[in-house]
Amino acid sequence: MRKLYSKLLLFFAFFSVAMLSATEENNSKVDYNKLSEEFLTCVKEKGNTKDIRQKIAKLTLEELENGLITDEQKLAFWLNIYNGYIQVVLTENPDLYKDRSSFFKKEQIPIAGSLISFEKIEHGILRKSQWPLGLGYIRKWFPGKIERKLRVEKRDFRVHFALNCGAKDCPPVTVYTVDRLNEQLKSGTKYFLTKMSSYTKETNTVRVTSLFSWFRGDFGGKSGAKKILKENGIIPTTKGVDVEYTNYDWTLYLNNFIAL
Repeated sequence: MRKLYSKLLLFFAFFSVAMLSATEENNSKVDYNKLSEEFLTCVKEKGNTKDIRQKIAKLTLEELENGLITDEQKLAFWLNIYNGYIQVVLTENPDLYKDRSSFFKKEQIPIAGSLISFEKIEHGILRKSQWPLGLGYIRKWFPGKIERKLRVEKRDFRVHFALNCGAKDCPPVTVYTVDRLNEQLKSGTKYFLTKMSSYTKETNTVRVTSLFSWFRGDFGGKSGAKKILKENGIIPTTKGVDVEYTNYDWTLYLNNFIAL
């Protein structure tokens, strides 16, 4: 009887290890970036995203932490998730945009075992736990577990020209892929700045998006913004240029897709 009991214990021990290994192997095969690309592509093509959203909702914090290792993987994944859910949520209920402050703060995106907000994705994960009102100079004192586990290691100012918050003056939406991320962010930055900026030679003045003002620390202040503008061919020089910020058009404007 004891031998039988020992054999049963041994069997269940081996069975548990085998099942755990199989689960880990299956999880390791999941490409979370491809899943985010599939989601946003389906949104773009006006397909039914219910099944994909259910897959995203079932992802755990541990799976995302182990599956999104590099900043490139994190940026591409979260840009697609953010931009996709903006389209989905506001298409289903555009009245939510009437109170934008509440809309962005509301925990409404099911992922990583909980509901998270657009604000947490933008400022917590993509901007490395920045205080939303800190102009890019002040970090949060006590970021939550999700932010600590999933946020990028280094801030990239180009996310501001990739995130689409649903407004007319927001950057257009594209499906970001890990292998082309840098190229896409570079092209998207130039496209958006060219469209949203205007330089007057006679007064040596450039009018730019208010994003440069709201997140000035991310851009390296006004001097950093001028450098970015010059690198993208908006201004001929950084010397003596006066920078003016345009009023942001918050008119709801969805389905603003572009190929980069």
